[in-house]
Amino acid sequence: MSTPPQDPALDLGFARLDVERAHRTGDPEVVYGAGKTPDQVVELLTRLHDAHPDRCVLATRLTDEAMVAVREQLPGAVIDEVGRAATYGDLPSPRGKVAIVSAGTSDAPVVHEAAVTTRVFGSGVTLINDVGVAGLHRVLGVRDELDKADCLIVVAGMEGALPSVVGGLTGRPLVAIPSSVGYGASFGGLAALLAMLNSCAPGVVVVNIDNGFGAGVFAARVARNAAPRGSHP
Repeated sequence: MSTPPQDPALDLGFARLDVERAHRTGDPEVVYGAGKTPDQVVELLTRLHDAHPDRCVLATRLTDEAMVAVREQLPGAVIDEVGRAATYGDLPSPRGKVAIVSAGTSDAPVVHEAAVTTRVFGSGVTLINDVGVAGLHRVLGVRDELDKADCLIVVAGMEGALPSVVGGLTGRPLVAIPSSVGYGASFGGLAALLAMLNSCAPGVVVVNIDNGFGAGVFAARVARNAAPRGSHP
């Protein structure tokens, strides 16, 4: 692990970058783009990359204007428009495998944010899309794929039942993401959140509504630590 900098905080005036975080935790700070100007996002990504030249750095929750600015000013950056995220630098070699399971295609923004985050934090990703419980045969049909993963991320809106079903089919570590997809009584994902917190399937942990980033970090750390004990790359 690299030697920590003498000053762990880089003061940019509008932000104090935690450039020592990678030394403490193994992973650099991530730019949360909401509420930041496009120029601030570009500067933060640039400074993070300068502090960690051998690492891929990440910005999430980007506005349309911020994505344009990153694309124009950082030619090496990669933009995921669906997940509203940007990466800058080479992705690490993947250790372990995370399967991201989604109930429907409306969950795509959360799935993409989770997938980008998982890759930046060092694990491989397999996507298993549109296997919601309204057609139970769909998730039963991918049961073998679930067991090949070192960790699972399960995304669902509406009543949020999919993580309980998946948790009853496999013993793999599972983190559930309630998405804000659904009609009025779903209360913007609150119904799914409460359902997942009350799951009767053992071993289901839950992040906040639409928090693909938090789930991706957790799942990648589980998978990359599990990898030496398994057969996945």
